[in-house]
Amino acid sequence: MIRIILLAVLSGLVWTQGPESRAKIRLTTSPLSDAELTSLDALDTPGITARAGIASPTRAPWIVANGWRVMRHPERRYRYDLPAGKAALAAAEAFAYGADAVLKIDPADEPGAAAILRFLEGLPAADLPAISDLAVVDDGSALTGEVMNLLARRNLLYEIVKAPSTRFSINIAIGSREFPRDDAADPSAFALKIRRLLTDEQRSLRLFGSEVVIGRLTGDASRIRLHLVNYGGREIEGLRVRLRGVYTAGDASVVGAGRVPLQDYVVADGATEFSLARIGTYAVIDLNRTR
Repeated sequence: MIRIILLAVLSGLVWTQGPESRAKIRLTTSPLSDAELTSLDALDTPGITARAGIASPTRAPWIVANGWRVMRHPERRYRYDLPAGKAALAAAEAFAYGADAVLKIDPADEPGAAAILRFLEGLPAADLPAISDLAVVDDGSALTGEVMNLLARRNLLYEIVKAPSTRFSINIAIGSREFPRDDAADPSAFALKIRRLLTDEQRSLRLFGSEVVIGRLTGDASRIRLHLVNYGGREIEGLRVRLRGVYTAGDASVVGAGRVPLQDYVVADGATEFSLARIGTYAVIDLNRTR
């Protein structure tokens, strides 16, 4: 069950996805006490930020994203303490990763928060498992957590496991002979190493045209759902998506635009590609597998 609660000074907007995967919105003046709020795990404000001491315009933007933390501990309850302008992005992130999260928002964000909740409520039900291309063996360390963070930001899809799994050809265990701790000390270079081991041809998801969009891919034998979260704060034009596998043409649900067609849809060499004309904060794409 996914629950997203948005708290503002004057009122709270509460959205709950129940067992039928249908969203419901209600108003409440006091969903949680201050004591309950402080008991939740705090998440960072999502977005992009400058890194101290790095001024090169050629470097990729530094994305602040929390999906890897939710994946690492899906059983926990979380909270965001958000400045103005961040409610919609945080709600999209929490929904995409199935987080049980409380969002403390600026009152000025209430209209935007209500709008994205209506958008989420209107999405078809899709309780699907995550699709992964590799596994990360979680030893609980901060170093392994940073590797998870970088892999997620590079759209390298992974499952978190307690021990190496035979379901994956790549099992990343930090400190092993194949993946020594010294290599992982530079998580960016380490993520590139993993990408080369996996190869781009074997990746279930690739995105072109932006370095600030993170995708979460879920699916089963008959269909998939792709969540696209734009952390950049600006609308992106012409985002190109490549999925490994063959899917029938569909459309996208885009915040602020509704249902829009996928453009330049191509199926070739066991892969499906298409573009989105524009994407703001968030988009969801549902496709059926070709039988």
